[in-house]
Amino acid sequence: MQPMASTEQINKEKLPRHIAIIMDGNGRWAKKYGKHRVFGHRSAVKSVREVTEGAAELGIEYLTLYAFSKENWDRPKLEVNALMQLLVSTIRKEAETLQKNKIRLRAIGDIANLPPKGQEELRQAIDLTRNNERMTLILALSYGGRWELKEALKEISDKVKKGILQKDEITEDLISAHLNTAGIPDPELMIRTSGEMRISNFLLWQLAYTELYFTQTLWPDFRKKDLYDAIVSYQNRERRFGKISEQIIGQ
Repeated sequence: MQPMASTEQINKEKLPRHIAIIMDGNGRWAKKYGKHRVFGHRSAVKSVREVTEGAAELGIEYLTLYAFSKENWDRPKLEVNALMQLLVSTIRKEAETLQKNKIRLRAIGDIANLPPKGQEELRQAIDLTRNNERMTLILALSYGGRWELKEALKEISDKVKKGILQKDEITEDLISAHLNTAGIPDPELMIRTSGEMRISNFLLWQLAYTELYFTQTLWPDFRKKDLYDAIVSYQNRERRFGKISEQIIGQ
């Protein structure tokens, strides 16, 4: 087994500005301990807290966590209700900590689809931390990449129909500006826990040239050192963006 990375192995001059994480494996973690799936979700809060702290300490500018997908609404009602209650209580408990650590909270997704209490707690936490500049923590809630693209295309087509936009004015930058992540740089590194090797409808447009990192670690067991491993792996890769190695070296 490879020794885990430490902060000394991380090149602070080559940090990704934006890291996105698919937090997977809560249910399997709970099953391993003979507990209900909800137990896994509750235990995962510690991982969220530790990884957020670790990213901020390193100087990462943006951290996006895939907390609840559009597809998750199809899970058993008991689990969905428990997740929504956990969301409300966690945001309420963590808002002051985010403020103390100068971390700004944002959210992407179909927020209007969340329970009213969840929307209110989220709004209050976002308002409280609005002026913080150390790091931006983005929660993807009731989020789906296809949903996001559909909404963006509807808005753009409506502008074309009204004569606000011409078809020839539709560029990649314009599409990006109509996504939930407008103004946020695309992730350079995407981490998925639990050994699953797919992106599950997460940031479909934004992940076009993102480096993907998959780990067998279940999310409730994911800690700062796991984050360091992912960053070291990222820093050891050559990012070519369709070019060849010689062109990258020449730059």
